[in-house]
Amino acid sequence: MPPHSAAPPAAGNDNTHVEPRMVGLPADAIPKMHAVARAIRDGAVPVAEALLGELLASTPEHPEALRLYGILHNRCNRPDDAKAVLQRALAQRPDDAQIHNDLGSALLGCGERESAFDSWRRACELAPTEPMPWYNLGRNLQLEGSTGPAVTALQHACTLAPDFLPARILLGDALAHLGRFDEASARYRDALRLHPACGDAWRGLANIKMRPLSDSDREQLSTQLRRADIAEPDRIAMGYALGKVCEDQARYPEAFAVLSEANARMRRMGAWNAATFRDYVSAVIAASEVLPEPLDPNLGSEAIFIVGLPRSGSTLFEQIIATHPQVEGASELSDLGDVLRDESLRRNQAFPRWVAEAGAQDWHRLGRDYLQRTARWRAQRPRFTDKMPENWLFTGVLRAMLPGATIIDTRRDPLEAAWSCFKQQFYRRPHFSCDLADIAAYLQDCARAMDHWQRIAPTRIRTCSYEALLVDPEPQIRELLAFCRLSFEAGCLEFHQSPRSVRTPSASQVRQPLRRDTSRVANYGALLDPLRQALQR
Repeated sequence: MPPHSAAPPAAGNDNTHVEPRMVGLPADAIPKMHAVARAIRDGAVPVAEALLGELLASTPEHPEALRLYGILHNRCNRPDDAKAVLQRALAQRPDDAQIHNDLGSALLGCGERESAFDSWRRACELAPTEPMPWYNLGRNLQLEGSTGPAVTALQHACTLAPDFLPARILLGDALAHLGRFDEASARYRDALRLHPACGDAWRGLANIKMRPLSDSDREQLSTQLRRADIAEPDRIAMGYALGKVCEDQARYPEAFAVLSEANARMRRMGAWNAATFRDYVSAVIAASEVLPEPLDPNLGSEAIFIVGLPRSGSTLFEQIIATHPQVEGASELSDLGDVLRDESLRRNQAFPRWVAEAGAQDWHRLGRDYLQRTARWRAQRPRFTDKMPENWLFTGVLRAMLPGATIIDTRRDPLEAAWSCFKQQFYRRPHFSCDLADIAAYLQDCARAMDHWQRIAPTRIRTCSYEALLVDPEPQIRELLAFCRLSFEAGCLEFHQSPRSVRTPSASQVRQPLRRDTSRVANYGALLDPLRQALQR
């Protein structure tokens, strides 16, 4: 969900009363400003740029024209340009809350995190009754894991703009991440009263997995899905939610049918290519075979990576480790992938093609970059977890980049893990989870890569079984902590009591004691035979 910017009204050209933001503009420029706002709103970038070019040619430093240009640059992913023009606007109107609000988005895009939050907070101070600065502040606090302060900001936004659905949904998400599930459910249901076919609200309710949806919810979902006038993303999200309630109510054929339909719709938005991905994994494995000896074998000892297939118990293992007083649970961080992406851009070569050219100094630099980007997660505790599942792809090069890091490879019964992925909506596209054969192929690629790297570096990589943890928790938890070079803490056995924010779909599950009755696939019988066959290939 992109950050929001406040633009002038997009309709109405009555110039008998000049809006305060338009003061200083010629009368014939005001309709053009409204036209720019409409063009930005509608995504008509060439129209907006042409009109702004005309406006800035005649009034080159008008702050509202500059602000609109900043909004357009932000929408077009040009944060450096947005920052430059918004700072020019701010020089003329230093107490303009809307400019501060838009500048925050530009600064964040430039990687200036602290300055971005300063801008949003300043906007909230200058215009405490305007909802958008509170929304942007709360949204970005939530994205970076500062869930408690995010709730406060989003509550302000909801109070000021009760009909603004994105604020209600994000507030529900933040409350769920804190374990405040009754409050989260209330926010999602508030959204549904405004928009009964709001897919994000149904997604939020379905993700509170320990609170099954009701018969009434199932009937309402079925009714909404029969409508012809709902947006495709809403239809897809409601399909996953209906699949969840059908499974909870033992309506297994119906659950399979609606989940298959939802996944088919997701796949049409971007199909996964299993053969191409298999070749990529083979290239990654080959590239990591020969790496230089690290300059500092302890670099990255602060980091505990938790990798593997989604829905394999990774959130549970992170919750256990993050309950330890020496560890901060950072959840799913993009930083490792971002570091390697930026290096690929610098070298003008895609990963892993440049790996063979990288020397020990390069890997040391990249490791230091990652540690600098993640430093805020060590402000209170010396160790931290990074639970981005797809970081398994980078496990091979970590022995050169962050040789001191600990890597936990989470595994679950393949059939259960694969079916759990199929039931969960993932928003990145294309995604392997939309087709049972693709899930099986992805699982096998992940396993072959991790098995290979575990043989090479058994002291750095530990394979952890979800089922083994359920059967005999304490010995497994003791061994896990010891592998992470952590002392045993009895509190880790009571991980479900931890108040930390959990920002994954498993947020409600890890706040419950361990349960052994998590198997679901037997209920589907022959419906899952194609998946069973694919996993055996």
